[in-house]
Amino acid sequence: MQAVRSYQPTRVGLFSNEPIRRTGVHSAFEDHPTIEIVAGEIETLLGDTSLAYLILDVGSDPGWMETQGMVRRIRPDIRQALLGPSGAEEFILRAITAGARAYLDPSCGPQVVRQAMEVVIEGSIWAPRRLISKLLDGFMSQSVPMMEPAAPTFSPRERQVLDLIMNACSNREIADELGIEERTVKAYVASLMRKTGVDNRVSLSVRVTQGSLREQRSLAI
Repeated sequence: MQAVRSYQPTRVGLFSNEPIRRTGVHSAFEDHPTIEIVAGEIETLLGDTSLAYLILDVGSDPGWMETQGMVRRIRPDIRQALLGPSGAEEFILRAITAGARAYLDPSCGPQVVRQAMEVVIEGSIWAPRRLISKLLDGFMSQSVPMMEPAAPTFSPRERQVLDLIMNACSNREIADELGIEERTVKAYVASLMRKTGVDNRVSLSVRVTQGSLREQRSLAI
């Protein structure tokens, strides 16, 4: 008899002092096939090395940036999604620049929180596209001209995936467009990040927009 392989879901930490918010987040993922929410105190969550993602509810805490920075110092590997107060675009950009992979305000329902974490786990950032564009502009304006590294070599399929990433397509949308499985798209995205020396899609987009990768992208077929 063939052994049944046990599947381990992605464990996502949740820190929140608001019972209603905790209940709402739990309800968003209670039937999720691949994500498990683990709630607890911030010290306990940061000490759990099995957690690669953290939903951090900063609420109306005026010191939210210090809390976010503390998490980043203790666990630079953990990817944060912030549940915070409603704010202007500059407020949200500061959170993302400081390391958040998603920013969600109180008006977000359970389904939006669920979608945001799926995007973060895919390796992208959950934010309005206009804010991502501003973030890219900021990175480019701050960049210092340096010796151009040798451009990596992409396969034709990697170039196609790269073009779709630049069009802000999700892994699922890329899979539908190219007629391949989503897990295959994830493998191509991982290969692109490895070849370009980045760890997320925003940095990949910056590399493509700058320097020698432009030529590589223009060769996409």
